[in-house]
Amino acid sequence: MTAVCTCELARRSDAETISNMSRWLIEAGLTPTWVPERVLWHIRDRESTVLVARDQATLVGFAIMQFWDTTAHLNLLGVMPSRQRSGIGRQLLRWLEESAMTAGTFLIKLEVREANFAARRFYTSMGYRELGLVEGYYQGRDHAVRMSRDLTVAA
Repeated sequence: MTAVCTCELARRSDAETISNMSRWLIEAGLTPTWVPERVLWHIRDRESTVLVARDQATLVGFAIMQFWDTTAHLNLLGVMPSRQRSGIGRQLLRWLEESAMTAGTFLIKLEVREANFAARRFYTSMGYRELGLVEGYYQGRDHAVRMSRDLTVAA
């Protein structure tokens, strides 16, 4: 199944939906930190990109990336469960990677829950490599696997 979605920059009105999706897709079992105000801050921030995938008017995926001089950090990437494995995550991540290259940023970093094997496989398939374990990264409850991708190296 292939995604038939439009990727576009998030609107201010998307902040609450992104926050809610993060709460149950990414922050499940944790105290939510991606509250609407935080998402809205990133929507407004010039050093951040908040991207959404829409199927017609329905928001089905999102990603938040921060850009610095030489690196970028993927804070969040989530796709509705009913639309996972349809190419939406790939579409969002490719858009962000192309933006990073255009900005002259060639190293992307991220963290993913150690037990989230599906996400780890996804990022590995996209050319990311595991760098190591960060114990207690998620509010002292869950470990994270730190990953990165050098965009100058072919996957």
